[in-house]
Amino acid sequence: MVEHLALDRHLAVVFEPSKMSARLRFLKAEEDFACTEESLNQFLHDHDVRFGLLQDRIAAFVASPQTYALEDFEIARGLAPIDGKDGYIEFMFEQEDEARPMEREDGRVDYKELIRLKNVGKGQLLARRHASRPGTSGTTVTGEEAPFKPGKEIRFKVGKNVVTDENHTSLYATIEGMVSRTDNGKINVFTVYEVHGDVDYSSGNVDFVGTVVIRGSVLPGFRVKAAGDIRVQGGVEGAELFAEGSIEITGGIIGYHKGIVKAGMNVKSSFIQDGNVEAGDTIFVSQSIMHSEVRAGKDVICGGTKGLIVGGHVQAGESVTARTIGNTMATATAIEVGVLPNLRNELADLHNKLREAADNVQKTTQALGMLDQMAQAGTLNADKLALRAKLSVTKRQQEKNRADVKERIFEIEHILEDASRARVVVNDTIYGGAKVVIGRYTKFLKETASRVSFQYQEGDIVMSANR
Repeated sequence: MVEHLALDRHLAVVFEPSKMSARLRFLKAEEDFACTEESLNQFLHDHDVRFGLLQDRIAAFVASPQTYALEDFEIARGLAPIDGKDGYIEFMFEQEDEARPMEREDGRVDYKELIRLKNVGKGQLLARRHASRPGTSGTTVTGEEAPFKPGKEIRFKVGKNVVTDENHTSLYATIEGMVSRTDNGKINVFTVYEVHGDVDYSSGNVDFVGTVVIRGSVLPGFRVKAAGDIRVQGGVEGAELFAEGSIEITGGIIGYHKGIVKAGMNVKSSFIQDGNVEAGDTIFVSQSIMHSEVRAGKDVICGGTKGLIVGGHVQAGESVTARTIGNTMATATAIEVGVLPNLRNELADLHNKLREAADNVQKTTQALGMLDQMAQAGTLNADKLALRAKLSVTKRQQEKNRADVKERIFEIEHILEDASRARVVVNDTIYGGAKVVIGRYTKFLKETASRVSFQYQEGDIVMSANR
């Protein structure tokens, strides 16, 4: 029998990099090798295996060590840490993507109830903030603490006409109006302006600091701007629509390759033809996108029975999903996913703003320092006293602005780091002539393929069957 002192010549302990598992490895296997549980336990202890010993496996190894001569054998397993839970916002009002029109069996969409004004009252609870929850540390097989990943805190993105309680756990409306989530997810309550008909020469252009509801269509050459949402019961033809919130169009968009529909959050439309459409978050289309320039910060979803994208250029920060891409005529159709160029441009602008903000805070701090010295010396007159109070308010606002810029920089950098979600999903057919771009890589489709997805993997675009 091999004695305990000789085990080092025959066995080695192999740790996972995380030290969450330890395995035995034979260095020299002999037919007459044998050991006791006591000697093996002592050997493991001497090699820093102090926690999570698998005694049943130790017994199995001792009973028949030759069985494990050709492969590593797990002998100890650590206790994995449990990561904390991120904080989250619970919204107490209906979200935009929850209010979808009903789709019939023939693929047509019932929009009769699409434009609903969901007003909230003054003082109404809009959202609750739930704090992050801590995790639990684990233990490695060497007996060391395995730290957990803490949950991320979240805070309200406060927009216009809303206020938080003193603990910043609840968000309330300060006026009666319509809830709107604008660029970067800010929550606002806006008053509503309704156009009872078309936006044409009788109404003129519309520029409103709240939400705009149009009971007709927006005709060529006219413009509608809103600090909140824009909802159009008819169609949009060759017009300009700008909303800091979302834009919802019942009758669809015919762009005539002029005009633009641009939203800080989402755009919803039954179809887009010869259009120029941009959304900070997601674009939902229930029928088709044809020969258009379409850009979304997050996703483009072309669903419904038709779900067709053909011609033009469709870009999305994360994903494009459609039933059909291209056509039998091999019409050039470009689909691009990954980070959009305007996001990179925004990041560069934000870094410039951050430098300017830091300079402004420094100048204000220096000015306040001089006024504080004058106050200590007793030479501060009434005008200087008023100036000091004004500069104190200015500094607080500058510091808040700097914090907001930093938060947005963090959000964009997080998006830039994560390309794993960039994908193109085809639920039916993609035809030859289509082009798929993911990041810096391009794939030209020469043949028709059905029910496939495209993702970036190890320096190439990989096409795989949908599950």
